[in-house]
Amino acid sequence: MWGLDRLAAHATPSGTPPPRRDTYSPAPRRPYQAAGPVPLPPRPGLPARTSSLSLLNSPASSSTSLPSTARVPNGSGRRRPGPGGLPPPDVPHPLHVLHSIMGGPPREAERGEQEIPSKGAERPDEIVDEIDFGGLSLREFAAQDTQRSSIVHTYSNQSVEEYDAEKVKFEELHKSILACDEVLKSVETYLTNFQADLGAVSAEIESLQNRSTTLNTKLENRKVVEKLLGPAVEDISIAPAVVRKISEGPVDEGFLRALSDLERRSKTMETKAKEQPDMKAISDIKPLIEHLTNKAVERIRDYIVAQIKAIRSPSINAQIIQQQAFLKYKDLYAFLAKHQPELAQQIAQAYIYTMRWYYLNHFTRYRTALEKLKLHTLDKHDILGEDPSAKRSGTLLSTTRAAPTHDAFSLGRRLDILKHPNPSALTAYLAEEEKTSHYLEIPFRSFNLALLDNASFEYTFLTTYFSPSQNYHAISRTFSSIFEPTLSLGQILTRQLVETTTDTLGVLLCVRINQHHAFELQRRKVPALESYINATNMLLWPRFQQILDQHCSSLSKLTSSLPNHASASSLLSSSSSTTASTAPTPLTQRFANLVAGILALSSEAGDDEPVSVSIGRLRSEFEAYLTRASKGVQESRKRERFLCNNYSLVCTILGDVGGRLAEENRAHFERLRRAFDK
Repeated sequence: MWGLDRLAAHATPSGTPPPRRDTYSPAPRRPYQAAGPVPLPPRPGLPARTSSLSLLNSPASSSTSLPSTARVPNGSGRRRPGPGGLPPPDVPHPLHVLHSIMGGPPREAERGEQEIPSKGAERPDEIVDEIDFGGLSLREFAAQDTQRSSIVHTYSNQSVEEYDAEKVKFEELHKSILACDEVLKSVETYLTNFQADLGAVSAEIESLQNRSTTLNTKLENRKVVEKLLGPAVEDISIAPAVVRKISEGPVDEGFLRALSDLERRSKTMETKAKEQPDMKAISDIKPLIEHLTNKAVERIRDYIVAQIKAIRSPSINAQIIQQQAFLKYKDLYAFLAKHQPELAQQIAQAYIYTMRWYYLNHFTRYRTALEKLKLHTLDKHDILGEDPSAKRSGTLLSTTRAAPTHDAFSLGRRLDILKHPNPSALTAYLAEEEKTSHYLEIPFRSFNLALLDNASFEYTFLTTYFSPSQNYHAISRTFSSIFEPTLSLGQILTRQLVETTTDTLGVLLCVRINQHHAFELQRRKVPALESYINATNMLLWPRFQQILDQHCSSLSKLTSSLPNHASASSLLSSSSSTTASTAPTPLTQRFANLVAGILALSSEAGDDEPVSVSIGRLRSEFEAYLTRASKGVQESRKRERFLCNNYSLVCTILGDVGGRLAEENRAHFERLRRAFDK
């Protein structure tokens, strides 16, 4: 017996699912899945064909085909519902149609059910009318002879093949749909998890927002508090970097900055301690400040002592250490003098002893090198009234005799040492290796120029480095303690150079060089060497006067001995046989050169100098000599010519000399020349 459901399945058009017994809902439905193979929907655009598979399997299959008018387009009833998504109101319920076909009355349980729209139920009446059962019931119609079934079977072979071919495609499509379902399930799971994660993230973001609001509130409160307490805390706090730099760091610019910061904090704390002595923060930080200050003092002491020891190293230049180690970090000593004045005084005393030894040692070696220079020897034989052909003996500052290739009365190029001075002194090495003979002003200038440069630098160093803890008088005493032995050494050298010489021009050159050094010290603002300059002048001026006195005495002796001395004839003329010659005497040439040199060196001399008086004395002795010598000429005219020629030679030599004193002397000799030029 064929069941009702199975028969209804065969009676349902192809591609239309059996009617559902649930109420219609406007919500989308999931596709219906039957227990067997899922029928594939017909191709779009083609009319729906009745599957012959159910007829083939049915024992009462009929070969009668439904008319083409009864065929409904594929999916038309399902895909095109009525307005509002509900079936038309004039369509009968499919179950009623089936029961009318089967010939039985509808069941009471199914009469009250709500009609469910179904595809393929649009024209049930037409389908019933078109099927001819031949007066048989449906069961009888299904049990007809097998001949008709074979015909239907024969007629359905082609449809079966097409169905098999379509079945494979539909199965593959079914598998694809199942795979898509699995993918969709995984996507659904992922989206569900993602939604849960988004919920967690949203909750976390909300928590972070709450925390951010709280932190912003705390930050604003902290800014308010910091604005009030920040400056006060900053004034009395010391950064760890400052403590580390002072305790462990090298002594450099960073160390100085750390000391400056420590000083500023200390001053601020002292001020606050006076204003608020009970402030606990100050009492807590004060021991740390004191300990850090003591540590800084200890490190500064070690640094300065190490630099002082380095000065005692052989072949070391003290000025380099003074510039790079002391002056560059001069605030170190100021800090030390402020916090430990007694220790600073002890270190200053150690520096004084070291530099005293340093300068004395180096200038002693330099003086020894200068003593090896060959000097022109000018002694008592180089006096105006002495015979120039007398034998010379002895040397100055050296046992090596210098060749007498010099003119003791002519200035010559010796004036270049004042007009075009060399900015540097003669080095000790060159002094030891020099083979040329020099005048005494060369070693005098070299030693005093080196002394001037070193003393100027040392005085500048003392005023820069020790001035915070010492006043002007204290610095002057410190300078004197350092240079006292060295200055004494310079005076000894000066005395040794001039005490035996009769080099009038050389001594006067030393006077002018000493004056230039005094002007240079004033320009450099170094008053500490003023006493040394004055002491040097006290050595040079008296010696200059003594030498001029020797010239005057020599001329006086020569004048008094003219009638009786045979040497007078050699001084009166170049030829001893012509006593009545009117030519200038050699003595006139030497006198004029000497006076011209003295006047050239005194072109800028003041009225307070003894040069004018000395030249006056020398000029008087010379005039007396010429007057006494002219008496040896018998004829009056020749006597006047003799005097005129001598005075004319003096005027000629003095003609190129400038200065007020030179003009006065030149005018004096011009008057004498005109007096005898008749």
